[in-house]
Amino acid sequence: MYAAILAGGSGTRLWPRSRQMQPKQFADITGVGRTMIQATADRLDGLVDDNQLYVVTGANYTNLTATQLSQIPAANILAEPCGRNSGPAIGLVCLHIYERDREAVVAILPADHVIVDVPAFQAALRVAEIAAQQGYLVTLGITPDFPHTGYGYIKCGNGLTLDIEPSSPVYTVERFLEKPNQATATAFLAEGGYFWNGGIFICRAAQMLAEMERQLPDVYAGLQQIRSSLQTAEAEETLTAIWPRLPNVSIDYGVMEGAERVAMTPLQAGWNDVGSWDALESVLVQDAHQNYIAKGETVAIASHGNIVYSEKRIVALVGAEDLVIVDTGDTLLVGHKSQMQKVKEVVEYLRSQGRTDLL
Repeated sequence: MYAAILAGGSGTRLWPRSRQMQPKQFADITGVGRTMIQATADRLDGLVDDNQLYVVTGANYTNLTATQLSQIPAANILAEPCGRNSGPAIGLVCLHIYERDREAVVAILPADHVIVDVPAFQAALRVAEIAAQQGYLVTLGITPDFPHTGYGYIKCGNGLTLDIEPSSPVYTVERFLEKPNQATATAFLAEGGYFWNGGIFICRAAQMLAEMERQLPDVYAGLQQIRSSLQTAEAEETLTAIWPRLPNVSIDYGVMEGAERVAMTPLQAGWNDVGSWDALESVLVQDAHQNYIAKGETVAIASHGNIVYSEKRIVALVGAEDLVIVDTGDTLLVGHKSQMQKVKEVVEYLRSQGRTDLL
């Protein structure tokens, strides 16, 4: 199996730790001693060889990627000249892998997820690999813990009869659904058969490219122009010229929703996409005072339910409840856990004021 880590994006809701020059995927957000992209690569150990691991990232982050993932060949780090969303990014890496191995199955993984149970994750990937070899575009459906309104959902259909052990179910995908409101999400869980869409896909590189040819002809045509220049002196120049003209389209909307053979296998492995600071509540263990300490030393007096990340200074909490405190030395974020989706508004304000030094 090959793997492709998608490492674009800026992670503005995790400001001030996530910055333009070091977005969240290159930071240790959870305090485990490994950055998020390193942790993503770590959980593939024993399943994917280092020379079969690829990364697609922004041109500004190739050096960061090479430093943090020094075990993979430099040629496996693919630089996007500009962001064109997940559709073209996945097409580019599938193109490179297909040129190397016509029968390759590739697992496509975002760089910024937390997955607690690595053996369960690897087991799900192995099941998905078998389904992909039998002609399906496969996604991992995250078993929902509660009616979350911040994720898209997958409605599974009938079970598939594949050459896979009975304890590893695989289903057809009936449809993909956008982020629901609270009432709709609650109805999904009450009905059953709905899973969170974690944006993890497993497929034959050839099949993904074939679906792009059918559904995204403009993207496919651009990829073929890029393909014609691979292994030539004009490769970088061609990519730079073609890439900005490709449609900006997500893989869900551009391919998966209209694909002819889509399957899903469930994943229950302590998954979280850590999209904002309050998400750390789901991946960190409470301390003796019921606070969540991602990094740094904290003194808590009559304080409970807080999330703390401090790089340099001790944080003293007195009578504090359900706050997020993030101290990076040059910036301090303090806010209520329920308001963390608004952190991106701080970033927008700083940008409007020309404070690029803090972005």
